[in-house]
Amino acid sequence: MRASFRDVLLTFLIATVAGASNGVALVIDIQITLSLSSYLLSCPSAENVVKNITQTQVAQSPPLAAQLLRLHFHDCFVRGCDGSVLIDSTPGNTAEKDALPNLTLRGFKVIDQIKATLEQTCPGIVSCADILALAARDAVSYQYGRDLWTVLTGRQDGRISIAQEALANLPSPFSNFTTLEKNFADKGLSVTDLVTLSGGHTIGISHCAPVVPRLYNFDGNGGTDPSLDPTYAAYLKTICPPIPDPATVLGMDPNSTLSFDGHYYNIVEQNMGLFESDAALLNNTESALLVDQFKNLQVFLANFKISAKKMSEIQSGNAGEIRKNCSVINPN
Repeated sequence: MRASFRDVLLTFLIATVAGASNGVALVIDIQITLSLSSYLLSCPSAENVVKNITQTQVAQSPPLAAQLLRLHFHDCFVRGCDGSVLIDSTPGNTAEKDALPNLTLRGFKVIDQIKATLEQTCPGIVSCADILALAARDAVSYQYGRDLWTVLTGRQDGRISIAQEALANLPSPFSNFTTLEKNFADKGLSVTDLVTLSGGHTIGISHCAPVVPRLYNFDGNGGTDPSLDPTYAAYLKTICPPIPDPATVLGMDPNSTLSFDGHYYNIVEQNMGLFESDAALLNNTESALLVDQFKNLQVFLANFKISAKKMSEIQSGNAGEIRKNCSVINPN
């Protein structure tokens, strides 16, 4: 069932503006009540359609699992999980998908395919934000034949998408632990969530650009990051020269780029994490302990079940819509 007016919780946060003559400012924070039955009556086939199309595509192209998970993550960290990363730029606005960290995002075509199918049977009912959240879960879960985490639905699609906000909000592969901790805390996520969701790097690939500074000019001294295993660093240099080929790719979790498992934590503990942000997980006592614990697959999956659901429920607090086309805001 679609979220109705009664499903929308309005929290009124009133702040006094400095100076008595300036009066009072009223800020409205809109939080949508998500549920397991959002489409039970309005579009009962919705979740099956998402799962069937997603998992058919993943079976044909396994890298899609990592692509959709990354797309979902990049959506949720900017204005909450509102599908704003799916919106195309216009002559008057550069949207999130054209921000530098998002130029290598993939998976848009699958989301569009699912949306087009649902619009034929349930026009104007299922949000693109819900489709992306469900598709990410279904793509990663395909390997296990069961849902790895619960996705509540009822999200609305955002009407704002700004490239600069992606630059300001997305965690950087160059971040140290303090910066990462703040990035996640700003979204209501804990250190446990940070370490758990970093485990998403167990699948997928990267280009050389985020790695080259660690190899050739770490901290501007012309050397290699001393926290990186020397043998692994030498191997990476054979793939990524100082001026890398933009087309070159390398696995974020060597020998396990298509398997969603706890192997990532093994390589991090061995100082073979690809990014500075991976290595940073060892620079805090709490996170380093979690890295060690998450080498156990069952412990990792149990925590990912919690953290992925938590991330998927981040909201922007702004009123939205149900887009007819995921890449275009509805006309007023």
